[in-house]
Amino acid sequence: MTAGGGALPGPDGRLRCPWGLSTEDYTAYHDTEWGRPVRGDDALFERLSLEAFQSGLSWLTILRRREGFRAAFAGFRIAEVAEFTDADRERLLADPGIIRNRAKIDATIANARVAARWEPGELDALVWSHAPDPAGRPVPRTLAEVPAITPESTALSKELKRRGFRFTGPTTAYALMQACGLVDDHLADCCARAPRPAG
Repeated sequence: MTAGGGALPGPDGRLRCPWGLSTEDYTAYHDTEWGRPVRGDDALFERLSLEAFQSGLSWLTILRRREGFRAAFAGFRIAEVAEFTDADRERLLADPGIIRNRAKIDATIANARVAARWEPGELDALVWSHAPDPAGRPVPRTLAEVPAITPESTALSKELKRRGFRFTGPTTAYALMQACGLVDDHLADCCARAPRPAG
């Protein structure tokens, strides 16, 4: 996300983060997915893989190809992607439904092979162990107040890399944290922001 102002009214009059108003695809993603908790090894592997593919590109580019990615990568089921062969790799490099970046394709397969050796629930537990205490985080009022990296995302990136993951830098790790609800970076006045518990 880029620096900017506060929440803006959409066509329905509801206030949203400005980036969520730029296209219908973004509005749907903003309203129904971004910032909501995602759990499960395969689900988090999918998000981590897509965030890695997004590096250097618009998230919209990835969002519009998501079904193509799911079809190409066996629904991002870790056990299946871990078994991909050289023939699968060549198939992926020729697939117009995804981003045909050799390094990112190789990283996705390699990351699946790493995660496939872990205990069930281990990727989920590792990712969520880096969720910061929401009580200690200020609620952003403008996009300029939303960070690109945090100490937690840096720590998550380092741990993933230590365990053998690729394309998981601190910025990618923070984008994952935002997308999967480890943090709530919807702006203070945004209609999609989760209410804070009382007390």
